[in-house]
Formats: sequence, C-alpha cells, structure tokens
Amino acid sequence: MKRIRINDYRDIRPQGETVLVLGYFDGIHLGHKALLDRARTIADQRGLTVTVLTFPESPQLAFARFRPDLLLHLSSEERRYQLFEQYGVDQLYLTDFTSEFAATTPQDFIKNYIKGLQASVVVVGFDYHFGNSRATVAELREGFDGEVEVIGEVTLDGEKISSTRIRKAVQEGRVRQANRLLGYPFETRGIVVHGDARGRTIGYPTANLAPLDAVHLPGDGVYVADVDIAGSRYRAMASVGKNITFDGSELRLEAHIFGFERYIYGETITIYWLEKIREMIKFDGIDALMTQMKEDERIALTWKAHDETNHK
Repeated sequence: MKRIRINDYRDIRPQGETVLVLGYFDGIHLGHKALLDRARTIADQRGLTVTVLTFPESPQLAFARFRPDLLLHLSSEERRYQLFEQYGVDQLYLTDFTSEFAATTPQDFIKNYIKGLQASVVVVGFDYHFGNSRATVAELREGFDGEVEVIGEVTLDGEKISSTRIRKAVQEGRVRQANRLLGYPFETRGIVVHGDARGRTIGYPTANLAPLDAVHLPGDGVYVADVDIAGSRYRAMASVGKNITFDGSELRLEAHIFGFERYIYGETITIYWLEKIREMIKFDGIDALMTQMKEDERIALTWKAHDETNHK
C-alpha cells in the first residue's frame, strides 16, 4: 500500500482509474470495513485499484473548542495503516482537515479531489457529508458523473456501529463490546518503565507501561488481557487507575504477565484488552488484596473468547 501525504489537491498525482473510499476512520471498525470490502470487490471485478482519502486527525479540531481527548484515537496511526492494507487499500491519501479544506465547496471537492484522484466509483457511508455546506450523498450522486456506491447502516445488537459508540464502550470499560464492534482487540502499545516495584513484594510483579500512542485508555479497572512481547503472546491481568489501596495519586497502567519472568524494561509491548474483571477497589490491607488478586488470576487464566459471562 502506498501512503501519500498531501497538503491539498494540487499535490495529487493520480495512479489511474480507481475506486475511491471517503470518510474519517478513527479506528477502523466493522462499519468502515464494510466500505473497504465493497470497494475491494468492485475494484477486483473491474481491474481497478482502491484509494482512500482521509485525515490523520479528527475534523472536529477545525470546528470545536479544543479538548485534549480530540487528539486521541481508537487505534494507533500504524495500526490504522496496517488495517487499511489488510482490508485491500492500494493508495492511502492523507490530508489535514484545516480551515481552508473545510471551506471547500461540494463542487470543488468533487472536481479537485474526487475527479483529481480519477475515481470512477466512489464508496461512502449512508451518513457521509462533504464540503462547506455538509452536502449529502444524494448531492454527491447529483454532482458526480461517475458511480456512487452508498453503504447502508452496519449494526450490532440492533444499534449502529460507530466510533462514538466504541469510544463510550472503551471509556466505560466494556472492552469486550468494543472488540466486537471493531472486529479486532482494542490495544495499548507502550514502553515498559520502572514503577514502585510493590507488585514483586506480594508475588505479582507487574510491567508498568508508558503509553506511546495518542490512543484512548480503558476506564479504570482490572482486566483480562493478552500481552505481546517480541512477537510472543501471553495471558495477563492488567489494570488502569490509581493504586488506591496504597494511596496512589498517579494514573498507572500495568500488567501482571503469567508465566513470564524476564526483565523487559525499555522494551515496547502491546496490551490487548479482552474483558473487564472488576472496578478498582480500596482494600483494607494486603491480605484482602491478595485474596482478590488470586480470584482475578483465576478469572484471567480461565477466560475464553466465547465465554459470555459478565465478570463486572
């Protein structure tokens, strides 16, 4: 897959006729995959390539009062690029959603970007809007003389799959549901750093993680997780939150990795969040904490992907 960064339409160097997918992809979920799958099918039938035009950061940055969470994603930049490639994209065009871009009229967007990329077919979601007037897919069909393929609402459990729904699930700790909506495990990548080393003294040494990417973290709690270390995957129990039993005040992200004893400080590892076990609890002492951790360990080690038991 070619990754092409452009300032605006003047930087476009088309690669021949293509099937063009439009939208903002914050974590490529199953709704997005439906667009990409359809584009790949059409391209294969007609001997065309698949091109995506999208933005590396949220368009909301150009409109809304700034909040730090506007810079957070559902998956890292590199993970999104891997998924685009895995789902059959040949060319990925990235442009910043600036005030200037936001001022583009629908007519100019069609002329400069859609036709500029030599799209013979455009694939969009049913709720896609474009241009400074937020033109609809009906207006896209009217203004573009090629084909427009509109993908209907993709649902799970009777509700639309959307980035907003997934973000809410992640923030509330419902990572199993987030994974079902994404179509792959929600993940956090980070460098292993030194913490308080308290876990080692109670028989549960943990890898403390400094997150590397601008990605949302799950809500506070203890989770069943898998951890990837140098290409090998291990079961773990991971926690997010302040260590309130020991009066901690800083947000900590740590994982106890079962059957793993090597020192890995400075290494980059990935946590795959599978299911929440419980909330963070302030225990009366070490004995109560140890009793609960043994139960957390049992749940984590016996958890299976098809197990629908709710441990919250």
